[in-house]
Amino acid sequence: MEHLDEPLTQRGGRYGEAVFRPEQAGEGERIDFGALAYDDVTLARLRALGAGPGWRCLDVGAGTGTVSRRLLDEAGVTSVLAVDRDVRFLTERPAPGLDVLEADLTAPDFAPGHFRLVHARFVLMHLPQRDRLITALAELVAPGGVLVLSDAVDLTSDRAPGTPYTTVMRAMWQGLRATIGTDVSWVPSYPQLLRGTGLAHVAAEIHVPPLLPGSPISRFWADTWERSRAAMLATGLVDDAAVDAAVRYLDSDACAALSAGMLTVWGWKPGKPA
Repeated sequence: MEHLDEPLTQRGGRYGEAVFRPEQAGEGERIDFGALAYDDVTLARLRALGAGPGWRCLDVGAGTGTVSRRLLDEAGVTSVLAVDRDVRFLTERPAPGLDVLEADLTAPDFAPGHFRLVHARFVLMHLPQRDRLITALAELVAPGGVLVLSDAVDLTSDRAPGTPYTTVMRAMWQGLRATIGTDVSWVPSYPQLLRGTGLAHVAAEIHVPPLLPGSPISRFWADTWERSRAAMLATGLVDDAAVDAAVRYLDSDACAALSAGMLTVWGWKPGKPA
């Protein structure tokens, strides 16, 4: 299994720098389209795991903070520390019980404390040294607490039917890997990696949102392709016409394809909660 541990400068940049810059107009809306597609599933899982009153939670790579706020509003957790490298979207929408920390998960001194719930969604897939980061996140889980990780699973295999969507998605994954190191090929190994940290009762599930015209996930992908268009074109797999055709395909009744899935894996820290 390849871990892409080479320096980021050899690939060109990081998420939020080379692509998906937070200062770019509309980036918060793009993130929120993804939230609309996945938040209900995420919150249902976190609540099923017991997140509720008395829980102190850490939300890593919190983005616009939709999961953090719903943990407070719907699950009734005591507090959430929302962490991101750029917190402009988090500070725009303060909420009681929500603390915000601008920090880098990959920094050696990242140690915000211990939490009953440690959650990260669509974060590790963009980062190198993933084994180390999973171990570091597991160390932040308090005894009796749970680590929950979610990342994308690519369903556009070589045997998937050829459509404008699958052609452009393959170019997107390759372009993002070359530009910022995004790699989803190792995501199915999450259960084994969590178990290797000493977590117990490890389990997993996958959710694939439907690609329907005008749906949040379709709008998310169309916007994501636009913002990563240069990286996609650099692969040589697509040209501008192919990207434009895929955007039209997403918004048509002819669309019949599988979105990327969201694999969620969780594991418990042995011991009793304090």
